[in-house]
Amino acid sequence: MDTFSNRLTPVLSTLAILCVSAVSAAGSTVEVIQEIKHDTSQALRTMAETPAPAPQHYSRPMLSTPGHTDTSDGVEDPALQEIAGSSVRTTPGLNLLGLGTGFVGPSGTFSVQFAPPDTNGAAGDTQYVQMVNIDYAVFDKTTGNPTLGPLSFNTIFNGFGGSCASTNVSDPTVLYDKLAGRWFIEYFTVNSPYAFCLAVSSTSDATGSYHRYAFRVSSGLPDYAKTGIWPDAYYISARLFQGGANYIGPMGCAADRTKMLAGAAATLQCIQINNTSLDGMLPSDLDGSTAPVAGTPNYYVVQGPTGSNSLQLYKFHVDFVTPANTTFTGPTSIPVAAYTQAGSSSAVPQPGTSQKLDALGNFLMFRLSYRSFASAATPYESLLLTHSINVGRSTSRRIGVRWYEIRNPGTATAVFQQGTYSPSTLYRWMGSIAQDKLGNIAVGYSGSSTTVHPEILYTGRVPTDPLGKLEAEAVIFAGTGSQNGGLNRWGDYSGMSVDPVDDCTFYYTTEYLPSTGSFNWATRIFSFKFPSCH
Repeated sequence: MDTFSNRLTPVLSTLAILCVSAVSAAGSTVEVIQEIKHDTSQALRTMAETPAPAPQHYSRPMLSTPGHTDTSDGVEDPALQEIAGSSVRTTPGLNLLGLGTGFVGPSGTFSVQFAPPDTNGAAGDTQYVQMVNIDYAVFDKTTGNPTLGPLSFNTIFNGFGGSCASTNVSDPTVLYDKLAGRWFIEYFTVNSPYAFCLAVSSTSDATGSYHRYAFRVSSGLPDYAKTGIWPDAYYISARLFQGGANYIGPMGCAADRTKMLAGAAATLQCIQINNTSLDGMLPSDLDGSTAPVAGTPNYYVVQGPTGSNSLQLYKFHVDFVTPANTTFTGPTSIPVAAYTQAGSSSAVPQPGTSQKLDALGNFLMFRLSYRSFASAATPYESLLLTHSINVGRSTSRRIGVRWYEIRNPGTATAVFQQGTYSPSTLYRWMGSIAQDKLGNIAVGYSGSSTTVHPEILYTGRVPTDPLGKLEAEAVIFAGTGSQNGGLNRWGDYSGMSVDPVDDCTFYYTTEYLPSTGSFNWATRIFSFKFPSCH
């Protein structure tokens, strides 16, 4: 990702940056990063929009890593699901045009300038917030009407100064902190000196004021940053590139949630894993209102090295008072069904063009969903995750969505169920997964083939379905165009989230093409629930 953006200004050189180091129990160096600056903004609904850049198109090449390469063949998949049962049993809700081509909101008309869009979103108490490159919008959760946007997402940092105020293209993510009723927004600067730009809303209103923070990342470019909410911290993962190009391995960071919720001075602690065979790591993100047991570390998961048929689990326990007590332990190797990682730059076919799309097979897909079922007859913790893998061999090869449920990651860590969803010759990729309070699971993803334009689909399962099996998929929105013009990037991710109020309603957002072309992507926001959940 992000090898460009010469129009961005660097972090103000006059701001002091202090980094100190401690050593965790696992022997990893813990870098304690003092903030460059923090403040509290005025309400977003009253702030002037950050001026848009001059109209021009940018396509971002993927930053490559030595440990993961495209593969031309697949292995026999013992978790393959080629037959689906009855249609997924859900009740649909909203199906909205989101940010992208054709979107018009209170702040004007969206103009597509970047590819890929990096679509994600989250539901709050009364609102839904969607973020893409380069904008965000706020929607009324009941009516679906946009109430703010499209606004360049660095509008959130208007008046802050430095590169957080000038950067607006860098893997943005938005989450809703269900325990506090606050919004958490993250992006990073793409020119050296690099920095994380973090914002926490001061109330549950996404259009109100935000506590804003900038943290210098001195060790390199933190690409493909992903986030997770946990009681003790806001957790971040990234793939780190020294000098903006040399991959040195994944990185995990923790921001002081307690201080940031109060708008007080805060620190960031980061730990680097110097292993270039690991890529696309995710922190766990809490779903539901039941917090993990006090003191439970945040769980980080990454694919094992190519050919290992494993996931690697780490545990991040942060201590903001005594950083020497911070630990990042692991990995615990979790065996999974054999698979071959999906290819990247030329993996997914489309009709009417020779241009193929990037499957991002070396990444686990956003989010790593965590839920505590503490009130179950047999209490357990559950992690859900998904990635894209090759299905079949040679001329029959296609790409399917591999998904996992890992239970009790803090104790007897094991895969409880897993599957590769590929019930037809359609290529399926760019998935996102979550579950509601009853354990109903939903998976959203993209689908394409030589005869089907990239479309938006979803499926799911209820707890009584056979383990590892998903029900027959449904189409959320049928694309009517293919992406061409030399653009192979798609995604880089999508977003499945769960409503924090009823803990039943799923929201899914991702992209499609309304017509064949380049730099003309659009997005949808779709909600649904399982009838058993109310």
